[in-house]
Amino acid sequence: MTIKLIYPALALILWMFIVLGIVFQRRQKAFASKEVRLSDIAVSTERYPEPARLAAANFSNQFETPVIFFALIMLAMHVAAVGYIMAALAWAFVATRVVHTLIHVGSNNLKLRGSVYAVGVVILFCMWVGVVVTVL
Repeated sequence: MTIKLIYPALALILWMFIVLGIVFQRRQKAFASKEVRLSDIAVSTERYPEPARLAAANFSNQFETPVIFFALIMLAMHVAAVGYIMAALAWAFVATRVVHTLIHVGSNNLKLRGSVYAVGVVILFCMWVGVVVTVL
């Protein structure tokens, strides 16, 4: 039964690698087009063009709320809070992270991006409640 929670965790890790690939691709493009030189970014990455900075910012975001997600996955597995609802919540959180990235590296619509982020936080809270209810 606990295996159900492994899949969304692995999917989010894969997504994080994909985002890192986007960062590398956009930075490489900036170098290839001569928009930036190594000396420009030796001290700070602020000189990268906006698409590269957005991708890097999103990669950094992958180490914010997803940290809570991974902790909740481990706790849920430890206390056997691994039912279908928890699995659905886990997959829903992964979906919010994918959508958040697509907005962040695309249109970067802050209102929409913030809404998706908030939905992800609510999902994490629901996962936390599921773990707490199981423990009690």
